[in-house]
Amino acid sequence: MTRRVAVTGIGAISAFGETFPDLWAGLAAGRSAIRPLTLLASGVLRFSNAAEVPDYNPLRHFEEKEALLLDRFAQFAAVAAREAIAASGIRFSSELQERTAIVLGCSGGGKATEDEGFHSLYALQQPRVSPITIARAMSNAGASRVSLEYGITGPVFAISTACSSANHAIGQAFRMVRSGEVEVAIAGGSEAPLSLGFLKAWEAMRVVAPDTCRPFSRDRRGLILGEGGAVLILEPLERARARGARVLGEIAGFGMSSDAHHITQPSAVGAARAMRSALADAELAPEAIGYVNAHGTGTPANDATETEALRAVFGEHAGRLLVSSTKSMHGHALGAAGALEAAATLGALDAGLIPPTANFTAADPACDLDVVPNIPREVQVECAISNSFAFGGLNAVLIFRKLA
Repeated sequence: MTRRVAVTGIGAISAFGETFPDLWAGLAAGRSAIRPLTLLASGVLRFSNAAEVPDYNPLRHFEEKEALLLDRFAQFAAVAAREAIAASGIRFSSELQERTAIVLGCSGGGKATEDEGFHSLYALQQPRVSPITIARAMSNAGASRVSLEYGITGPVFAISTACSSANHAIGQAFRMVRSGEVEVAIAGGSEAPLSLGFLKAWEAMRVVAPDTCRPFSRDRRGLILGEGGAVLILEPLERARARGARVLGEIAGFGMSSDAHHITQPSAVGAARAMRSALADAELAPEAIGYVNAHGTGTPANDATETEALRAVFGEHAGRLLVSSTKSMHGHALGAAGALEAAATLGALDAGLIPPTANFTAADPACDLDVVPNIPREVQVECAISNSFAFGGLNAVLIFRKLA
């Protein structure tokens, strides 16, 4: 049994605010949410900017005891899932609870919790760490929390493939719904990487920009880290229509590949292989794609390599594609990036508005695509690709389709 898979709910928490409308309003305006980092003292890092969720207070969303049990990334997962489920209008009967999956991506898990534990152990020389450290830090804590809140007893798991985590999670959930293994899936990702130890590790890699993220621009100097989460509700299209749900779009295809090339350097061959796999899965010709939400990290290597991969897959049609990187606005949220970008891509299809590549200053001959610089563009697009390419050479590509 192969079924078409609809998206009937989206939830998001991002540097723009704590809802999906907040995220979409920022992207549709072409407004960057990259700003000075407030979670750490100034001067402790070589870079000072991030895409931080503004003025986040967990007590707006959780009782104090609950908040203490959940790292920031797991809280983000629950906040986004609540919004997505409410937007979908789904009510979970005992039967549906057993036929629902939760698949969430997360690259790092509870980094703030780990930092607190290590500081206590090594700096303060405390003999013990908190007994809830493991429960807070584990990468599946977000998925488990959503399961507990809604009584979901079907397959629940987390995927950790660095920056491709959320796309892998959404893709696996898509396949489970399409095959009939489950009836509904709650899929996406969350991340809260803005803790000192983790940011020091990123600082050591020298890939973080000193100012802002300028994907595809000639003077790009690196990525800007972000945080947040996004969740999609997936169900069979026939089921969604039968219950009168608003369908926000369709997942048409999913493709994966491994570069088997280098632990951190990207490969155009591997990226192209994943895009071709997604097109084949969707049974679409390259010419059917109108928009690409690019991985677009703003590093010199990634953007040129992604351009090469897009030209290899799309040929002459690459010149007609609209290609933008929303990381220029919501930052690179690592394991949550693909989920935020899936939400952005669905928003673009639904609104007929392509979010721009913000902070763009000068064209780069190595990135000779229409990258929708700085200004959103009103264009009706039927099909779009969302790319995620991770350290470790792990690639995951989703294709979304607008439905009348």
